[in-house]
Amino acid sequence: MSRLLTALTLLVFTLNVHSADLSALSNKDASNGLKEALIQGAGKAVGKLGAVDGFLNNPQVKIPLPDNLKKAEKAMRMFGMGDEADELVLKMNRAAEAAVPEAKTLLVNAVKKMSVTDAKNILTGGDDAATQYFKQTTSGPMAEKFLPIVKKATENVALAQQYNKFAEMGSQFGLVKKDQATLEQYVTQKTLDGVYLMMAEEEKAIRKDPMGQASSLLKKVFGAL
Repeated sequence: MSRLLTALTLLVFTLNVHSADLSALSNKDASNGLKEALIQGAGKAVGKLGAVDGFLNNPQVKIPLPDNLKKAEKAMRMFGMGDEADELVLKMNRAAEAAVPEAKTLLVNAVKKMSVTDAKNILTGGDDAATQYFKQTTSGPMAEKFLPIVKKATENVALAQQYNKFAEMGSQFGLVKKDQATLEQYVTQKTLDGVYLMMAEEEKAIRKDPMGQASSLLKKVFGAL
């Protein structure tokens, strides 16, 4: 009986110590470890997308023609407008690649402003909890940063101007989606989607293989989950 009591006492002691360790980790290290991981992930995501062909040669994020033009693409090529369609796709993706570097400061600032509660919720949340946090805190400011860059990159493309003219009319009658009412809005939204998709990929990689990451604190935090 005394052996059983001793074993139970040892088990309770071990569980209490483990619980204390997790609590200490949550209070002391979780916030810093998570922030470090997210800043690292933001840098990687922006670096990949902001390079030449970062959008254009990545099937996951490549920006296609807007829906209305895509429906007419076959006819456009039949009537010798294939080059114009290709130019627009190129310009849209180049615009996204040029705009993405503006995202890094906003993402890093969002991480720095993150509360301990935010950090705990992300650590114990779903696989894309951090990405959802970024969407909530950065999508508005990021769109404002992207839009003028996208406008500048597409303003001299004839097909873009034609699209805007007809899309504006179509949107008034509900024939064109709100986020496609202008080419600039469309590309800006697609650029945002690309950033958050790559952030989700980075987040997934960190959660799946924390030991493969560089930081010892990062390994400690994610490895404990």
